Amino acid sequence: MTIRQVSYTSRLQAEALAASPHVAVISITDPGTPEASLDAGFSDVLRLAFFDALPADEYLPAPLPGLFDHQMARQIGDFVRELHAAPADVSLVVHCEYGVSRSAAVALFAAAHAGAPLAAREFAYDANHWVVELLSRLYPELSLDIPAREGASERRAVPRVA
Repeated sequence: MTIRQVSYTSRLQAEALAASPHVAVISITDPGTPEASLDAGFSDVLRLAFFDALPADEYLPAPLPGLFDHQMARQIGDFVRELHAAPADVSLVVHCEYGVSRSAAVALFAAAHAGAPLAAREFAYDANHWVVELLSRLYPELSLDIPAREGASERRAVPRVA
């Protein structure tokens, strides 16, 4: 399933999506909350639970309960690699609670890993830095640049084409 496009969204929007065998999902929720209620017909779903948090101090002992860790980073990398290596095309949707930080970070990684376009990339400026950092450490060959906030302002200033 060669990944042809990556997008990120909120949990609410992901739960409203109609399933497709041509769409895979990475579902990110907070630890202790129920799993997202996703339609059953998506091609593949990876479910993870971690907080939208950064470690307070890089010298704190790891792993900290509920914090994104290397095992989760490896799960994401393996999932994206397997999707991209399969023969059929697929779109990848990444969601978290609000569709701003954790999902943006994972979507930046998935797009870079697969060489696929990331929809609304310029709005990923609030990507979770800890998630990006751990994925970058695990996959140093990838360029995981978080876009500057100004890119989103420029896009918002341009009228939409009807």
